[in-house]
Amino acid sequence: MKVLVACEFSGTVRDAFIKQGHDAVSCDLLPTESPGPHIQDDVLNHLEGWDLMIAHPPCTHLCVSGARWFKDKEEEQKEATEFFMALANANIPRICIENPVCIMSTEWREPDQIIQPWEYGHGEVKATCLWLKGLPKLEPTNIVDGREARVHMMPPGPDRWKNRSITFQGIADAMADQWTRKHQTNLGAFA
Repeated sequence: MKVLVACEFSGTVRDAFIKQGHDAVSCDLLPTESPGPHIQDDVLNHLEGWDLMIAHPPCTHLCVSGARWFKDKEEEQKEATEFFMALANANIPRICIENPVCIMSTEWREPDQIIQPWEYGHGEVKATCLWLKGLPKLEPTNIVDGREARVHMMPPGPDRWKNRSITFQGIADAMADQWTRKHQTNLGAFA
């Protein structure tokens, strides 16, 4: 299966799909931090020819944790919403758009699912919304204790946003497993 992982510099999700034997490529304006197939460019230039897209659009101007600044960034919010919707409307049969709790629930529609890292083997609290097209909801793989909000408590600094945006390995592995091999009969045959 040809998989595009949009707005990913870490390679975490891309590599999880590669481990499952798929032709996965990450795409981001930043270079990849993990060697592997990567397109360093605006993902909107690369939305053709994929079987599945996992997209992580930037949440800076969308997530509700920044609501107190919304009045000062109307233009940025409009651009972020348009980018999100360009991904959502891509001509790709299977799409997952991942973001924190954000304005897209009211600007577009409620997410299909909200997951937590602690459902996938990581003792963290970080509500993550998934908007799905042609994909089943993710099933928890390893519910664990230790539910701390470590991601939210990261110290300020220039790389804080990068560290907060990386997908937890357990979630990446669940996506690669459940949306390919495990649910292949539900999704139809892949080329």
